[in-house]
Amino acid sequence: MSPLSTAFLKDGQKRYMAEKIIKVPPMAESIQEGTLTQWHKKTGEFVARDEVISTIETDKVDVTVNSPESGTILELYHQEGDTVSVGGNFYRIELGEAPEGGAEAPKEAESKKSAPKEEAKPEPTKEAPKAAPEPVKKFDAPKAKSPEPAAAPKPASSAPKTPAVPVEGEEFAGQLPGSRTERRVKMNRMRLRIAERLKESQETAASLTTFNEVDMSNLMEMRKKYKDLVLEKHGVKLGFMGAFIKAASAALQEVPGVNASIEGGEIVYHDYVDVSVAVATPKGLVTPVLRNCESLSMVQVEKAIAALGKKARDNQITIEDMAGGTFTVSNGGVFGSLYGTPIINLPQSAILGMHATKERAVVINGKVEVRPMMYIALTYDHRVIDGREAVTFLVKIKEIIEDPRRLLLDL
Repeated sequence: MSPLSTAFLKDGQKRYMAEKIIKVPPMAESIQEGTLTQWHKKTGEFVARDEVISTIETDKVDVTVNSPESGTILELYHQEGDTVSVGGNFYRIELGEAPEGGAEAPKEAESKKSAPKEEAKPEPTKEAPKAAPEPVKKFDAPKAKSPEPAAAPKPASSAPKTPAVPVEGEEFAGQLPGSRTERRVKMNRMRLRIAERLKESQETAASLTTFNEVDMSNLMEMRKKYKDLVLEKHGVKLGFMGAFIKAASAALQEVPGVNASIEGGEIVYHDYVDVSVAVATPKGLVTPVLRNCESLSMVQVEKAIAALGKKARDNQITIEDMAGGTFTVSNGGVFGSLYGTPIINLPQSAILGMHATKERAVVINGKVEVRPMMYIALTYDHRVIDGREAVTFLVKIKEIIEDPRRLLLDL
């Protein structure tokens, strides 16, 4: 039973108010602790039920913690920067509704108390300047004498003598402005987890990368022709990601081994296509998942990408948004990458890397033409996927992107 505190009413009667210790809530099945990054409330402040009280950083996302009860905060058991464990004591609260006058009443009282102090400060400052002018007049004479620093010309005469020595010194001074300072910044939990998973991927999977190039002419023409209509009707910009994810979905169903994963001594083949999309955020790379892409249209995929991208950039992405995923698409082309080898996102078996589109000279029907070309890369786990499957998969994507009508005809 929680302890009770007493308060006296105006008529002398006692009122009993329950206190309760709030525990650190569960954040996800695989997460047992996190770093407390911010308290949104302080001791003595009122917090309403379901109001955000703190933010906890985990190795996947930042979790906002809402208060399960309404009341006044009596004690915070942790400081910002501390590691908190699920189920541990978090803070102590005095249960009750908002105080009369609302939660803002105390703030108004504080502002009123601070107001007189601010008014009292200017008064002395006004008196000081009044007394100051008289002494200033008395010292006008010494100011006239001050020009005596006509000795200043003496340094001027010495100035020409110094140049000979400072010439070399100036070279040194020219080097000094170049900063050689260092900063050490503690890695946040997400960055530590990313580093751990990437290293685990390199050490676990038998990674191999195969490449191909895609002529983007037809896809760019289609985008140019219909992007305004799509924006007007669906309210979303038509990009390249939707086309590549739909092409990958079709290729994954044709080559199911690329959509598989290893669990223990078994290979699990997924009949659905859940695509993890790599999104860059200030804290690191996150991979929210688009569910059942095989059943979505290209426009629906673009809408889902836009929604998840916004959540990730606003730090509103949830652990549920990133759970699962059978295949990953990473678009380094938005940053100008021309060529790269992406790292597999375990336990998945493959990842598709998109790159920048550049005009290059290519041979078309025996003639050299300038076409917008993109290199694409597939890094795959050779334990699950053979080279034949990997190349077949990448060629399938190439065929669909170079002729998007294949999606309509299921070819």
